[in-house]
Amino acid sequence: MVSVINGEGLILGRMASLVAKRALNGERIAIVNAEKAVISGTRARVLAQYRTKRMRGSTEGGPFYPRRPDHIVKRTIRGMLPYKRERGAGALKRVRVYVGVPVEFIALEMESPEEAHSSRLNSARYVTLDAVSSNLGAKF
Repeated sequence: MVSVINGEGLILGRMASLVAKRALNGERIAIVNAEKAVISGTRARVLAQYRTKRMRGSTEGGPFYPRRPDHIVKRTIRGMLPYKRERGAGALKRVRVYVGVPVEFIALEMESPEEAHSSRLNSARYVTLDAVSSNLGAKF
C-alpha cells in the first residue's frame, strides 16, 4: 500500500525529513502536488540560493542540481538519506514524487502532516517551489 502525501502548503525541508524517516522504515510514499510546497525565507534570498546551487560545478562533471519541482523535492529527500548505502538507496526507491495529482491517486485519501504545514511560519515570507523552478528555467 502506498501512503499519499499532498505537498500543497507544506514546508519542503520538514516534509522531506518526515518522508525520509518513513521511507527508511520501509514505507512506500507518493508525494503529489510537489510544485505547491513552500520554502521559507524572503523571495530574493531563496531564489539566489537555488540559483547558486544550480550554477555550482561544471557542465561536464557536476554536481548537477535539478530544475523541475518534483526532481528538487526528490533531491531534497535524497540529501536526508544515506543514499550511497543499500539501506538508503532502497528507501529512495520507495519514494515517488509527482507534479499535480496522477489519475491513480485521485480516489485515494491524501494526508498532510501537521508538523510540516506552512501555517507554522511566523510570517508570510516564503516562496512556492513552482516559482523557484520557473526562475531556474524549468518547463513543467
